[in-house]
Amino acid sequence: MGKWTRRAFIATGSLVGGGLVLGIGAIAIAPNRLRIAPQRADGYERLTTWIKITPANEVIAVIPHCEMGQGALTGVAMMLAEELDADWSRVRIEEAPAEDVYANGYMLRGFGAEAGLGEIPRWLERALDYASYKVASMASLQITGGSSSTRSTGQLGMRVAGAAAKEMLLAAASARWNVPIGALVAHDSTVRHAPSNRTATYGELASAAAAIAPPQHPRLKPRTEYRLVGTPQPRHDIPGKVDGTAQYGIDVVLPEMLYAAIAAAPIPGGKLAAVDATRATALAGVREVVRLDDAVAVVADGYWQASQALRALDPQFTDPGLGTVDSAQLFAAHAAALDADSAKRPTPALGTRTVTAEYRVPYLAHATMEPMCATARFADGRCEIWAGTQDPLNARRIAAAAAQLDAANVVMHNQQLGGGFGRRLPGAFDYIEQAVRVAKALAPRPVKLIWSREEDMRHDYYRPAVLARMESALEADGRPLSWTSHFTGAGFLDTAAAKPIYAVDATQIRVAAAPVHLRTGSWRSVASSQHGFFMESFIDELAYAAGQDPFEYRRALLRGKPRQLAVLERAATMAGWGSALPDGRARGIAIVECFGTTAAEVAEVGVEAGGAIRVHRVDAAVDCGLVVNPGQALAQVQGAIIFGLSAALFHEISVRGGAVVQGNFPDYDMVRLANAPRVNVQFLDSDAPMGGLGEPGVPPIAPAVANAVFALTGKRLRNLPLRLA
Repeated sequence: MGKWTRRAFIATGSLVGGGLVLGIGAIAIAPNRLRIAPQRADGYERLTTWIKITPANEVIAVIPHCEMGQGALTGVAMMLAEELDADWSRVRIEEAPAEDVYANGYMLRGFGAEAGLGEIPRWLERALDYASYKVASMASLQITGGSSSTRSTGQLGMRVAGAAAKEMLLAAASARWNVPIGALVAHDSTVRHAPSNRTATYGELASAAAAIAPPQHPRLKPRTEYRLVGTPQPRHDIPGKVDGTAQYGIDVVLPEMLYAAIAAAPIPGGKLAAVDATRATALAGVREVVRLDDAVAVVADGYWQASQALRALDPQFTDPGLGTVDSAQLFAAHAAALDADSAKRPTPALGTRTVTAEYRVPYLAHATMEPMCATARFADGRCEIWAGTQDPLNARRIAAAAAQLDAANVVMHNQQLGGGFGRRLPGAFDYIEQAVRVAKALAPRPVKLIWSREEDMRHDYYRPAVLARMESALEADGRPLSWTSHFTGAGFLDTAAAKPIYAVDATQIRVAAAPVHLRTGSWRSVASSQHGFFMESFIDELAYAAGQDPFEYRRALLRGKPRQLAVLERAATMAGWGSALPDGRARGIAIVECFGTTAAEVAEVGVEAGGAIRVHRVDAAVDCGLVVNPGQALAQVQGAIIFGLSAALFHEISVRGGAVVQGNFPDYDMVRLANAPRVNVQFLDSDAPMGGLGEPGVPPIAPAVANAVFALTGKRLRNLPLRLA
């Protein structure tokens, strides 16, 4: 039963009220999660919450996640189709609307497994699923993020839904033909009775099957029976991106639509003090200047007109007392916070030698290719929103509050996202709120608000800047006896990400609160991107202090962890660790475990004239458990490596005069095709629990590159971005 005790379940039940407050007794009365249906009917037979079947024998997979380039909707639909034994060529995919019934209740179990809560007892599954669904519904959680779509909704929801729907279809055929269910076979969206040679399509059986109660514990296929999962399949979102029919938030066009450009207070916490709209309103096409609490927007017939009129304004914003702050002061405050905390909790010295190091990472922007944008329309006491978000249900709640309407009178039309990386998660929906407030002033005409690139980069919810001090006492043979990670940050995620993957006798994870100047939020791989750099750079320093090869040093410390050791060894083998390299090149290695997945990467690095670091090749080994769609998985890891490499070599958000300095891609460069490395990826065939894939490829690349630079130049780079000059 692991840690899922009956007492723990009673506590969980009390979270949601109603029947579940009864605790154990709720198992008998908790509604079947598979049977919860949306209020609006569309004429198709709905076998479970996520499966619709048309009379033409098409299966429609309704996926409660968004598409932002990761391809998760295809993979999740594959898992459903596999258990349903559906004809994949006749499966269509729809993104679920922003309605409470599509709240992501399976994230609790998905992250619970990662947190070490153990396997869920069978007697608890039904009640826990319903309880977590109710919690997610009340919190308006329909999130795509945290590498959770496939391993939670897919693994725990869609597979069960597909298997349940298949049993319902088989039961319907059994009743129609008066034959035992055991004599029937489902295959490619058809049920067949071999003795009588009778067949019926899923479409023909759907009406009868829909009247049958879904089983709570249908039989799930073992991997040996998979025909679809594990095979490379084209992503359903690619054709629209190739032919231009894919619609992003920035593509939305409505009749009589107006456009808005906006400028917010440059210093965090500043308010709009005054603005003279005379020059702006005199320009052609300008309709309105809308004053918000901390921003001003210009609404016009076109976006160019709105942006030019915005330039004509001279808005005055207040300084909340931060107008002299710069990056140096911010990191000085971080250092002071660590000093003060160290005085309270001294670290005892152990071993024959102590190694210390200090690392620093800056604020980082998300820099999504599509800047923040949203379209809003007020009419007849209702509000409609068109935007790309990572949580349309929560975006609807934010829009309702801004519109001062009941959520039932707000409709959220989620679009494809031109990048998310955490910027379009709950807690970062300022662009939704702004669009609603601006459109309310122009009702009933719809208004599309588009942030400029400069506005997008200077008003992000940034990855936090962190200062970390690492310390380890080494035994005479170089083995670490202690490991201390002392850093500035806040919250559980930081602490969890800072725990070393290696076996060390005494481990201390210490967090000191430091002033946070800019708004912060989730960034791809969250705290693992920072702590992966700290830990894997530091373990490399320990290896050199011990006089040992960095790969062999790691191997010795992973002897008791066969899964992680296999990943490390695979990456080293792929890269030819220890073999000769051309002059002027060296290799560095790193391994990080996060989101239930272990990833090891080897970077082959050189230094160009002028001191620029050039990464020529990256070899990555990944154990994420079952790989659902190999092509999709490969793209995720390759993209994560390039994303992380851009941050390692170029990205930095700095502060001067209280405001963000960087405003566009010339100030915030990234890896281009001309300097992109060759990236090789291999997945280990593993029976480990399913892990995520959107995040884990990011953290190892920065330390792998830094470690390679040290091997090549003898210079230990402890600050990001990595610079030799």
